Amino acid sequence: MNRRLLLATACLALLAATSGCLGIGTGPVPQDRIDSDPAANYTWESNRTAHVTIQPNTQFRAVLQTNGTTLELFRRDGFGGTTPLPVQAVRYRYPNGTVVTGSEIRARGGEIRQTRDETIVTLPSDAPPRGGALAFTSGGTMKRFTLPTYVEGTYEVVLPPDRRIDFPVFGQVRPGNYETSIDEESRVHVVWDEPVTAETVSVQFYLQRDLYIFGGIIALVALVGVGGLLYYRRQIQVLREQRREMGIDVETEIDDDDGPPPGMR
Repeated sequence: MNRRLLLATACLALLAATSGCLGIGTGPVPQDRIDSDPAANYTWESNRTAHVTIQPNTQFRAVLQTNGTTLELFRRDGFGGTTPLPVQAVRYRYPNGTVVTGSEIRARGGEIRQTRDETIVTLPSDAPPRGGALAFTSGGTMKRFTLPTYVEGTYEVVLPPDRRIDFPVFGQVRPGNYETSIDEESRVHVVWDEPVTAETVSVQFYLQRDLYIFGGIIALVALVGVGGLLYYRRQIQVLREQRREMGIDVETEIDDDDGPPPGMR
């Protein structure tokens, strides 16, 4: 009985931990994470409400124009819930151009903390509701960028060099009504000039060499298929010739003058 009770308690504790009920992983985001340096400078000067630069290592740098004092950063988990978006290299830029780090945001009355469902960023107490911008770095997945639309307005997503979205099977962009351009560094810019009303922005892309690899595989498969077909037809022809030589396929022609075969007279 005690063993069953112990097992039930252990299962309950495991369930609570995995569901976040014990608060594991929640609380203030560590200072070394929020004060770390981004891989490159943030794009503060942008005509978009949200500007995202995807890095080759699947991480991305985002700059969001603020329209309030708090931002809730999360990802949808596919089960109707949300999970907190992990952030690092957090920066806030005042309208006058002053940029402060994550720890300085806290020192000025703000906060950066993580709950079971989201990462909450509270701006400094002296930050204006409009005019400032919040920047952070986070991680994504290979060849696909998906993020909720945290702020209302226009969006721009910059892909890593040599990535493309043109081929329908490998490249997809949602929502529609976007425009693209390529800069001098061979980076595709996906731009929504009209305010995005969708809940999520998603860009699936591919390396240009992927198409050559895919084309090579298709050509190889086609070549093997044609070769197999020719070999099969050749084998059939050889078998036919062997049957003729053995007399198996020799048909006896019946002369009409001989009359019908026996049994039919």
